[in-house]
Amino acid sequence: MRVPFIPGLRLCEAFYVEAVRPLLDEAFPRLRYAAARPGPGSEVLGFDTQRSVDHDWGPRLELFLASQDLSRYQGKISKLLATRLPKRFRGWPTNFEPPDGRVRVMTPTDGPVAHRVVVTEVGAWCGEQLGCDPRDGVTTLDWLATPGQRLAEVTGGAVFHDGIGELSLVRERLAFYPDDVWRYVLACQWTRIGEEEAFVGRAAEAGDERGGRVLAARLVRELMRLCLLLGRRYPPYSKWLGTAFAALAQTADIAADIAAALDGDDVQAALCTAYELAGQWQNRLGLAEPVESTRRPFFDRPYPVIDAGRFASALRRSIDDPGIAALPPVGAVDQFADSTAVLCSPTLARAVMNAVMNAAMNGPMNGCA
Repeated sequence: MRVPFIPGLRLCEAFYVEAVRPLLDEAFPRLRYAAARPGPGSEVLGFDTQRSVDHDWGPRLELFLASQDLSRYQGKISKLLATRLPKRFRGWPTNFEPPDGRVRVMTPTDGPVAHRVVVTEVGAWCGEQLGCDPRDGVTTLDWLATPGQRLAEVTGGAVFHDGIGELSLVRERLAFYPDDVWRYVLACQWTRIGEEEAFVGRAAEAGDERGGRVLAARLVRELMRLCLLLGRRYPPYSKWLGTAFAALAQTADIAADIAAALDGDDVQAALCTAYELAGQWQNRLGLAEPVESTRRPFFDRPYPVIDAGRFASALRRSIDDPGIAALPPVGAVDQFADSTAVLCSPTLARAVMNAVMNAAMNGPMNGCA
């Protein structure tokens, strides 16, 4: 019998309240901990569907202990849950196979439960997810070396209980970029648009419709990321970019122009209309001096552009922090690096970002504040 789908976060919260918490209260009544479901997973971003149940989805959560309690209680809690959790919860198996696999699938069992209740502590978990510990402060390097997907995962999902306060502190500190970092990544996003905005018209002029469509799709991707940043949302990785963009309340008109740019006849005009709307949005936010948000010729060539560099320049002039203002126009690591191997490794992502910052500022910026 097929179990009706419910959003994963609702399932995880009920699993904690009805199955996990009573066992913890009985066995360890004085133990302080946080229970949450952040980190990787479509349910953390609120994007899970019936398709999601085929891997790494189900009744699961993270338990965060105080660092001094981890070694004493981690094994005991895992053993308790393995032997006393129900084999199913709301119809879904609580056992996941293979226990040591990179991808795990809900699988019925008659024996001990290989559960997905991860028992950890905040510092170790942040180190794995981010490469730093925000409880010690968040530096410019920390912000820029962390892909938007990771920031969305750490601040997304839900906290069901926080008896230690540390997880809530981390999520509060990472809620969104500080204003100067925000201006910087926005400026770099406009710069990316400015680097290619004239190419669509040139490709059309050369009779390269296929190449023009490829360029249009690239620019649409950059525009969607720009809109998410304007809407104070961390841009997720490619699989969820369109879904996250569609969830923004301010983008209905821009979405229509994006559709026209991807499927219509006058691609350059549709893109320019979308750029104009994004420029007006930035002006309304008051992050920098207003910039005239109207298309214009690309020098003496017969195709219109927004001249996106104007918006980037206005934002950079508004940055107060001299260290951030001096950075090259590359942005956060996922604005200029597109390697999954890099973006999924905090160590590699930080090494790449640190190299860029060292080259620009002639001085290392290692670790958290």
